[in-house]
Amino acid sequence: MEAKTLNRESWLSAAFSALAEGGVEQVRVELLAKRLKVTKGSFYWHFRDRMELVEAMLEGWKTGRIEAIKAQTRLDGRTPAEGLRYVLSLYGGSNNPRGIAIELAMRDWARRDPRASEIVAEVDRERLRCVSELFAGMGLDSDDAFARAYLFYSFIFGEGLLARSAAPDRFEKARDICGKVLVPEGVI
Repeated sequence: MEAKTLNRESWLSAAFSALAEGGVEQVRVELLAKRLKVTKGSFYWHFRDRMELVEAMLEGWKTGRIEAIKAQTRLDGRTPAEGLRYVLSLYGGSNNPRGIAIELAMRDWARRDPRASEIVAEVDRERLRCVSELFAGMGLDSDDAFARAYLFYSFIFGEGLLARSAAPDRFEKARDICGKVLVPEGVI
């Protein structure tokens, strides 16, 4: 039987899957080793201890999210309103269930851990800054642009908390209406 070769990214990916499925409590060396079907020794080849893994997760999530946010809010020939609609479409419904699960797990983790809270706040500041700039590009003053950005992300993350099964026949229509309230049609 051929030995399984894992790298640091393999362990991080497994850790994020465990986080998404069961929270930070499931990010444990022995559970990850079982998930990956390897011994714990493989883990210690890549990480000193669980704390190093956790810090790598936090830093990796922060870096990845900030890069994605900047890319998602870049206009690339779109108007600010088109850019906002584009961002809404990225987070809509079930486009990325693993990403949404990780996002919600990170926020849950941040409620109990000061370091995770600091990382989530840093990502949220960047989200709000980038989306505020799009709203400002539509002619809103900075307070109104920030308030719209705040509402925009409240909608996106709040939507992830609602059970679609509560009103499956109305979910998409309600989402479309909310999108038009946030970024009205006919606005550049």
